[in-house]
Amino acid sequence: MIAIEVNGTRHEVDVARETRLTAVLRDGLGLTGTKVGCDAGDCGACTVLLDGAQVCACLVPAGQADGRAVTTVEGLGREPGFAALQRAFVAHGAAQCGICTPGMLMAAADLIARDPQPDVDRVKDALGGVLCRCTGYLKIVEAVVDWRSFLDDDPRPANGAGAVAASSAAASGGAARGGVGARLPKVDGPRKVDGRELFGADAAPVGCLTLRVVRSPHPHARFAFGDLAAFRRTHPAVRVLTAADVPGNNRFGVFAVHRDQPVLADGYVRLRGEAVAALVGPAEAVARVRDDALPIAWTVLPPVSGIDAALRDDAPLLHERAPGNVLIAGRQVTGDAEAALAACAHVAEGAFETGFVEHAYIEPEAGWAVRRGDRIEIFVTTQTPYMDRDEIAWILGIAPDRVRIVPSAVGGGFGGKIDMSVQPLIAVAAWVLGHPVRCVYTRPESMASTTKRHPARMHARLGCDEAGRLRAISFHADFNTGPYASCGPIVANRVPIHAMGPYRVPAVRCTTRAIYTTDAIGGAFRGFGVPQAAIVHEALIDELADRVGIDRLEFRLQNALAVGDATATGQVLEASVGMRECLEALRPRWRAALDDCRTFNESRTRHRRGVGLGCMWYGIGNTSQPNPSRMRVGLTRAGRVVLFSGAVDIGQGVNTILVQICADALGVAASDIDLVTGDTDRTLDAGKSSASRQTFISGNAAKQAADELRTKLARLANVGERAEIVLRPGVVVLRDGATERRIGLAELPAEENDLVFVGHGRFDPPTTDLDDHDRGVPYASYAFAAQLAAVEVDTALGTVSVREIVAAHDVGRAVNPTQVEGQIHGGIAQGLGLALMEEFVPGRTENLHDYLIPTFGDMPRIDIVLVESPEPLGPFGAKGIGEPALVPTAPAILNAIHHATGVRIRRVPATPDRVWAALAGEVCG
Repeated sequence: MIAIEVNGTRHEVDVARETRLTAVLRDGLGLTGTKVGCDAGDCGACTVLLDGAQVCACLVPAGQADGRAVTTVEGLGREPGFAALQRAFVAHGAAQCGICTPGMLMAAADLIARDPQPDVDRVKDALGGVLCRCTGYLKIVEAVVDWRSFLDDDPRPANGAGAVAASSAAASGGAARGGVGARLPKVDGPRKVDGRELFGADAAPVGCLTLRVVRSPHPHARFAFGDLAAFRRTHPAVRVLTAADVPGNNRFGVFAVHRDQPVLADGYVRLRGEAVAALVGPAEAVARVRDDALPIAWTVLPPVSGIDAALRDDAPLLHERAPGNVLIAGRQVTGDAEAALAACAHVAEGAFETGFVEHAYIEPEAGWAVRRGDRIEIFVTTQTPYMDRDEIAWILGIAPDRVRIVPSAVGGGFGGKIDMSVQPLIAVAAWVLGHPVRCVYTRPESMASTTKRHPARMHARLGCDEAGRLRAISFHADFNTGPYASCGPIVANRVPIHAMGPYRVPAVRCTTRAIYTTDAIGGAFRGFGVPQAAIVHEALIDELADRVGIDRLEFRLQNALAVGDATATGQVLEASVGMRECLEALRPRWRAALDDCRTFNESRTRHRRGVGLGCMWYGIGNTSQPNPSRMRVGLTRAGRVVLFSGAVDIGQGVNTILVQICADALGVAASDIDLVTGDTDRTLDAGKSSASRQTFISGNAAKQAADELRTKLARLANVGERAEIVLRPGVVVLRDGATERRIGLAELPAEENDLVFVGHGRFDPPTTDLDDHDRGVPYASYAFAAQLAAVEVDTALGTVSVREIVAAHDVGRAVNPTQVEGQIHGGIAQGLGLALMEEFVPGRTENLHDYLIPTFGDMPRIDIVLVESPEPLGPFGAKGIGEPALVPTAPAILNAIHHATGVRIRRVPATPDRVWAALAGEVCG
């Protein structure tokens, strides 16, 4: 028994003294605001205050807290100063997905209690033990530095935000109401900062059984179970589920045509970490079972590791339908690239490689399932509720309408939660056992078994004429897709369209392959292969500019796509092509940075400075596929608007964006709108949260639904459709010039459920399949961007410090500038990790200690220029920013390293050993 004061209340808890404090708080007291991201002290998500000082609760035994005071995020608001800190986080956009936010707040509370006016360096130091994968940290720093501005009950706008919001409001009445253009705080922000937000591991039905997965210790093997009956006799409380227990189809995937991943392996594994059995029972009983207690006989097979091994003539076929272990091939061919390259005055050529990159979201996969009669209900962290619904139906052998998916709050996704993880396992267990079942992955389990960014091996030649006009490109990339298809087909088909970059290139030959191996699973990760390809085209652009003798920025400007240009697929870009504007915005900073590097390097030898550019374009949404979203907006008898949205917010802010779009379309305040999200029983299918599609596609659907609702109200009141709408309790007032009409809602019949009026919207971007000659319209809209990176290289150690990044992005229209900035910050942080430190090695880097992601101390100054080149097809001119934010960062950093040192890093990430080796090779050569 221990006595502990938590948030001012004394508790006596009967637990072993070695029990983790996180378990006491979460399981014993129900305070799930304290998050568990690693259980190893690496991520800091579990940070609480112990007698006023920050500690990682996962490292504190309960006995150490006996007789002491603990403060968690749920109790933070009891003190006015800490409540102001929470409000500052919301106003500054410092909480994106929200999974790290409690830990950040507790670390910040510790700091401001000691130093009420901390500067930026003090904040970075005090919060440095907490990892964030979404924000890029800068908004968090801003919020903590500015916390005192929120001490009043009605705080003034955050520093820097007020002026922008005011200017937007002056230009748009919608912005003044919190609509498009306003820096509206996240509608789910308060729940993220006070501990109420429920993530996958934060809730489960009373009496829920626990599922633990038994996984293969080998990347390639056959296996057979021994006497499971004997195991059950010695472990009577634990049920063992195997492939034979899957009631429908023991295969799933992102695409129905590529369903090649088993729920539970059936005698053959292709992945270290493959699920071979599930142990289900009371948590304590399941925890006591060692994996080696399960009778499994293994026959280890040689691994098929890496692209070369998979493509050997004698390589074992991992899937019968994939000849030569090639899952799929992609191509984009326009003109005769070989002939055009032969005629070019200058040709740059290079080979490049990238490794696996882990998503490293701070929330491991988690959820629960319960069978209700002939239906299954699943509460889970996911980016794709409707895809999950359909795949679970296939696995269980039931109709999709008998599956209900209720997305939890999602603690980061970035593509990694497109693929299912716990969903099939808990669904099968709950269905077969007729009892609620939950599963929470450990950090090593999550990293070993889930998808990664595809490693790429790429080779390209890019040519131009004497004047520096691009004429041709030949590009080929092989992507290691691991043992299962996942999003390999998306990568293989998207990359050829993007491989030449945002430039006019008349002759193109771009080909790709996705290759099966027994390595980690290659899946979706913020960009679908485009970040890897951008490393290639931006390096070759620099080389050509140097050969022609044209400034690297001016060379890009000369070749940048513009309105009226045709892409390699023959698509004419008719509007919203802000590539040149992005480059022009960087021009003065580029010239100043060149001068700075020149001056610095004249008097230095060991430390060298460089500056680099990276440009990108990115097709919004799926490639040449139907890509619809559906939305519903209703009006209640109480006079409240309800937006029913199936779009999942994974931290990118779609909840807030859709409310703002809906508010502007209706002409009401954002505060008049209530939001219902995710639940497949209550919302319509908005498609997956990926491919930077939700603002553009679901935003259009929400606007259409709001427009239809407005039209219904106007017709009933017999006023013009653009009449002003004023909502009051039980009444709608419509004003059209001097005419005013009142609609009483209390007595009107319901149109749907308890909604008096309902509007529906559906938007599917106007795309086409590519024909036999690779011609067509693969995307309806494209994002464009240019980033500048300034670095300093220690040539003796090979270390690279990124000093500054300037990011110019064409976003069409910034629906919420604060959220756009936050997405760019976060994308740059992940791009920096891709360039300099992140490489997943199966079996070696399956934790957040050995796998490095950027921290507060790694982030440079970031200046953002928002270029608004309105997209006519977009809602109020908007298009996506999630993936475009990341794509140009690594190319800019790698080009800056080359500018500083004269060596080109061709194997990414550019870790100190690789930079040092490249420098040594340059000296020796």
